[in-house]
Amino acid sequence: MTVLDVLQSTTAYFKKRGIENPRLNAEHLLAHSLGQKRLDVYLEFERDLAEPELAPLRELVRRRGQNEPLQHLLGTIEFCGNIFLCDKRALVPRPETEEFVGLVESKIVNRESRIVDLGTGSGVIALSLAQKFPEAEIIATDISADALLLARENAVRLGTARVQFLKSDLLENVGGKFDLIVANLPYISRHDRDQLAPEVLRDPEVALFAGVKGDEIIRRLIETAPSHLSRKGLLALEIGLGQEPALIDFLRDKNYGDIEAKNDYSGRTRFLFARYG
Repeated sequence: MTVLDVLQSTTAYFKKRGIENPRLNAEHLLAHSLGQKRLDVYLEFERDLAEPELAPLRELVRRRGQNEPLQHLLGTIEFCGNIFLCDKRALVPRPETEEFVGLVESKIVNRESRIVDLGTGSGVIALSLAQKFPEAEIIATDISADALLLARENAVRLGTARVQFLKSDLLENVGGKFDLIVANLPYISRHDRDQLAPEVLRDPEVALFAGVKGDEIIRRLIETAPSHLSRKGLLALEIGLGQEPALIDFLRDKNYGDIEAKNDYSGRTRFLFARYG
């Protein structure tokens, strides 16, 4: 079979399995199995593939057809211009979170800010901010020891060793005050489990689900954050769809001001920013 034959047959198989973006998935997996870049695959459409080259691809295709996330199969993901390790220990970073990082960066005035990233997962937010603001003091926390191990591996990979990683339920084990508290926390209701794509359910449940309403963990942070915010400190949140009206009311009830809601690229409100007092 030629490279083009393999791409076409793999794409057809993924379509039957209901895989989103089947051709793109096929290209990524073929390039990965051959140890090449996607562009190299395009330049070799007519090349015949030998059985030793096809064998590892078949296993990858089988696993992807069973809804194993593409990023887990590749082992990496590109985020804010960097390549991060990505596996089942933490949530697969979403494009919306890249938008979130960009918005957060635009609001940092003091390059020596003290920053804490809660629910860091694979560390993409904390490490992206650390690369943008090397003078900042950054702490990254997670309740999952597995996620923290992955985040530390990413820190070593990127050469960003100065970020401090800490096992903590929100701010429980964190001391001092911060100029910025940033958090992409679980915001999905357990009642919505059946509405999620099969590959999303391969992410750790602790990274996906909050309580019955979905915003319980975010509300708990809103209540506990004031004692950890410096004067004019900023709370930055990525939230679930449709949660902004109730959370904005809750922020006001808890004496937050300068409340700002921001949409993602699809026009849906996804991010909240607020200052206490």
